[in-house]
Amino acid sequence: MSGGAGHERPPNRLALTTSPYLLQHARNPVDWYPWGPEALSRAAAEDRPILLSIGYAACHWCHVMERESFENDAIAELMNRHYVCIKVDREERPDLDEIYMAATQAMNRGQGGWPMTVFLTPERRPFFAGTYFPPEDKWGRPGFRTMLDRIAELWTADRPAFLRRAQQLTEALEEEARTVAPGAITPDAIGAAVQQLAQSFDSQYGGFGGAPKFPPTAALRLLLRHHARSSGFAAGSADSRALVLARTTLDGMARGGMYDQVGGGFHRYSTDERWLAPHFEKMLYDNAGLAVAYVEAFQVTGDPFYRRIATETLDYILREMTGPEGGFWSSTDADSEGEEGKFFVWTPAEVVAVLGDEDAGLFCRVYDIEEGGNWEGHGIPNVRLPDEAAAKLFGLEPEELRRRLDAARTKLHAARARRVPPGLDDKVLAGWNGMMIGAFAEGSRVLRKRTWLDAAERAAEFVLSALRRADGGLHRAWRAGQASHDAVLEDYAYLSDALVDLYEAGGAERWLREALGLAERMLADFADAETGGFFNTAKGHEALIIRRREGMDGATPNPGAVAARALLRLARHFDRADLRTAAERATQAWGKVVVRFPRAFCTTLLAVDMQASSPIEVAIVGAAAAPATEALEAVLASRFLPNRVLAHHDPGAGPPPGDLPLLAGKTLVGGAPAAYVCREYACQAPVTTPDALRSAPSLTGV
Repeated sequence: MSGGAGHERPPNRLALTTSPYLLQHARNPVDWYPWGPEALSRAAAEDRPILLSIGYAACHWCHVMERESFENDAIAELMNRHYVCIKVDREERPDLDEIYMAATQAMNRGQGGWPMTVFLTPERRPFFAGTYFPPEDKWGRPGFRTMLDRIAELWTADRPAFLRRAQQLTEALEEEARTVAPGAITPDAIGAAVQQLAQSFDSQYGGFGGAPKFPPTAALRLLLRHHARSSGFAAGSADSRALVLARTTLDGMARGGMYDQVGGGFHRYSTDERWLAPHFEKMLYDNAGLAVAYVEAFQVTGDPFYRRIATETLDYILREMTGPEGGFWSSTDADSEGEEGKFFVWTPAEVVAVLGDEDAGLFCRVYDIEEGGNWEGHGIPNVRLPDEAAAKLFGLEPEELRRRLDAARTKLHAARARRVPPGLDDKVLAGWNGMMIGAFAEGSRVLRKRTWLDAAERAAEFVLSALRRADGGLHRAWRAGQASHDAVLEDYAYLSDALVDLYEAGGAERWLREALGLAERMLADFADAETGGFFNTAKGHEALIIRRREGMDGATPNPGAVAARALLRLARHFDRADLRTAAERATQAWGKVVVRFPRAFCTTLLAVDMQASSPIEVAIVGAAAAPATEALEAVLASRFLPNRVLAHHDPGAGPPPGDLPLLAGKTLVGGAPAAYVCREYACQAPVTTPDALRSAPSLTGV
């Protein structure tokens, strides 16, 4: 964030925006513009190059570059003299970020990141790019000041060379965007992905590859499905490799410093191979995806540790990342008081001051807080001793150990709350809220917590009202009472899929119909008729230099693959062959690439897994709050059925809707709630007791 001197300066144009990231730069001496017609018209009118700076509010190195360069009066003067300077929040404008990140990576041997600094022609074509630049020459590389001078000089002296480079790079990006690789994908690709993951697996700490380590959420969910399908749940099954890969990674992340052992929730990624030292920002999307992964791991293994991690993560979001309107906020910063991680680390003396000597001794031994620290002189809490070993060491029963540790964590959390907190990015993004709505819905369904379902419904209500455009489409972002920016593919895909989750978790039928409406709008506005996949932007979106498609997973799940999953589920609920066909075309859009490098397409393979199965279909008829209905739902919650289709109807609300075939003709049995277990809409005799449902043959498989 801006230094003290910056607060004395008059505000620039960014002060009129709502983005927390842009507002962090609102008192820079740089003559910043937000992306828009005013800035672009000025660049064209004055024939000036554009200096495009892209980042996000929680980005540590973005703050560093701001303090070093954008708050520097001399550097700001150079920027203002030679360039039209534009700031972009990558979370509000992923469409711009994707284009110019591709350019940055093309110019830097595949390297990219944030802050991203891109120099453009007035026509918005990139000709030079990088990430963080120090203010002065360093490490044998030119600093930001030198670059500003040199590019300005060459823009005047050798502009044709810049223009040729910009033209060539843009043509290369256009060619990449036009490249299509549709092809069939068989379930064999899932096994191939597992094999590729196994080859890069860190058997000691979990994860795939070396440092830095990012949470491999989609890969973990794919591994759990592969295990369930190929090995089942029997102890000593022939092929337990996938489960070992998943559990080692899940355990490593949850016991490491990447997990906030005091307050719950996951940091962005680990800078080391041990999951010890994280980049301390917390992102909504990471916590949404990981919460679901731990819920599924609990279903597969029955291990209460996974239930605890999922519960603490979702409770953290509910407690600290939920706005008064019901929407979920985007992120918290890595920095506080200008220091990365300061809010989250401890010394033994600090722990003693809160807990007293005896409990502090227990906590510090278990969570690795010692003199000298494990990171830059401080201690990042991480689980050094598992509960069993700690209980034996301290002569405690496991239940008593957990009780004391949980009480200590509660006290430390209260004490930590009195520190200066990291910055909060409180904008509400449609797509990221979709991910978290889905996480709360599935968490509620499996772990039977009604408060989570209420939170999911409240968030859905807010997003669908506050971010709805006049034409029925979606805005992407909301903050301070103002919706902004047209939604992109991930907003429609993530939200549509989440609303199906919400309905299947026991929410109102309305959510299923809202999901269908979003999916149909997505097909109309984003579908690529040539490949069967999806463009990242809608057909009526602002004209950019290219219109991109993406197949691989990134920090978030590939939206085209999530769109395919949503379409498959809706096709089952409504018996819509057109939706099924659209889903199949979407999964096959990158088929030739998927079969070569399947581990990069784990979300696509999750959809392929669903396509390859004949999903279990279950309809439950009964009053939502009735204990007998709840008992039937609890049986389903206990089973790992990732590709299931769940329908429910309260007969007190009237007859079942005619356009939902799973509910057609379904009634109470002898006045009692009933469960109908089906495949391809062919149903077994209804059951009315948990034991009868538990023994239904179809519930023994995936």
